[in-house]
Amino acid sequence: MRPARIGIIGAGWWAVENHIPLLKSNPDCELVAVNRLGADELAQLQARFDIPHGFEDYREMLGAVELDGVIIASPHVLHHEHAIAAIRSGCHVLVEKPLATTASDARDIVAEAKAHGREVIVPYGWNFKDYSDRAAELIVEGRIGRVEHVVLQMASALDDLMAGQPMKETEGAMFRPPASTWADPKRAGGYGWGQLVHALGLLFKIADLDPAEVFAAVGRSPAGVDYYDAAVVRFANGATASLSGASTVPKHRSFQIDLRIFGTEGMLLLDIERERLEVSRRDGTDVIVPMQPGDGAYSCTRPVGLLVDYCLGRTPPNPSPGLVGMRAVEVLDAMYRSAASGRMEKV
Repeated sequence: MRPARIGIIGAGWWAVENHIPLLKSNPDCELVAVNRLGADELAQLQARFDIPHGFEDYREMLGAVELDGVIIASPHVLHHEHAIAAIRSGCHVLVEKPLATTASDARDIVAEAKAHGREVIVPYGWNFKDYSDRAAELIVEGRIGRVEHVVLQMASALDDLMAGQPMKETEGAMFRPPASTWADPKRAGGYGWGQLVHALGLLFKIADLDPAEVFAAVGRSPAGVDYYDAAVVRFANGATASLSGASTVPKHRSFQIDLRIFGTEGMLLLDIERERLEVSRRDGTDVIVPMQPGDGAYSCTRPVGLLVDYCLGRTPPNPSPGLVGMRAVEVLDAMYRSAASGRMEKV
């Protein structure tokens, strides 16, 4: 069997730091084409990683090179356009977070992939951890009964990025995250699109909930995007959620994700920072799932490997499919509309 032929649309900071090295080290695939703007930058990228085909126009790439899969790592507001084009060219796609920046666009990607028999992977790193598999199993097994309420909090050390400043951790990188993606309120910048989307992706992997409406308020960064997010969510089954996001964790601290799901028979707690997963039941038959030091680290490798698997005709489970990404976008779309309107907004 020949190796999977992979292309990248939007080869910026994260593609260079993560996706390209992973593809180059995988014997089951070939990175055959790359797209990014800037002729000089494109030439440097091709030379550094020995990529045979480079294009500033992604449409030219899709038309000229035979590809099995495409990684979409372009700015948030372009994910829909790029994903739809790649799917229609016959490719499986890995679409960076957020899947899209409107609910309708996210639904469109999911529907298009289904119509073409293609797979969508949204690389929420924590969704690829064994403990998130186990958390989802505990919910499906009914260990907490019917889900009635969710508390979800995420915080990150990214105040510089959301303020439109260079991200400290990217000093010395070939490319750095542009303020136009992360700190421009007109281009889906801000903590919700950039970070809280990860926590929502984890929630929707673990619990099969369909968001219905959202009420929200945000605190602004110096660049005018959201530093802080506070939202109330109601789901189609009547369950509620309290959602919180903050970008101003001190740089020497790790990510914080605290997920608590309350049900008719008990509650599930997943704390990424303190690395603990447990179910507390009203009848006292609690469940503690062991987590080892380091388990809370974000998984950057498995999503790329999964894309290669699908391109080769393998069919392992997808812990982070388009549906999960779509539901996260539905919440955020309504959250931003509510923050602007001051009203509860329907998904």
